[in-house]
Amino acid sequence: MLHSVIAAAAAEESHNPLLPEWYDIIWSSFIFIVILFFFWKLALPRMQKLLDDRAEAIEGNIAKADDAQRKAEAALEQYTAQLAAARVEAGQIREQARADGQQIVAELREQASSDAARIMATAKTQIEAEHQAAITSLRSEVGTLALDLASGVIGESLNDDARASAIVDRFLADIESSENTAPSAGKH
Repeated sequence: MLHSVIAAAAAEESHNPLLPEWYDIIWSSFIFIVILFFFWKLALPRMQKLLDDRAEAIEGNIAKADDAQRKAEAALEQYTAQLAAARVEAGQIREQARADGQQIVAELREQASSDAARIMATAKTQIEAEHQAAITSLRSEVGTLALDLASGVIGESLNDDARASAIVDRFLADIESSENTAPSAGKH
């Protein structure tokens, strides 16, 4: 048995276990060529079409994204321009409101000044009228009292209106002249 084992070992030594037999290489090559042909004709075109479709979709999405980004940038620029215009307009409105406010204040002051001047003029006129009425009333009363007193002193009745009026006027003129000369004498 040892001899048969040695003979089998010697036979195996001449044959390399890493190299297949020639018929295995031929049949494996034939099957590889058939699989390669089907893969080349059927699977590869489908995969290429699928990859081309995917590339076109990606390129389309990139184009859409670029377009959307351009539109967003344009909208941002428009918004920025509108915001700047609104700020300018708000500044103009603010300045116009200030100017209008100053004009209204000036008009109200002018109106108040004219109203005050009118009220002062009316008051002066009224005071002057009341002063004249008081002087007239006093002249009348002083004249009546003076006539009564003079009638009592003289013992005559002074009923003559023209004569009585002249006496009263002369009496009041003397009083006014004595009042005007008395303060000016004190000033010297």
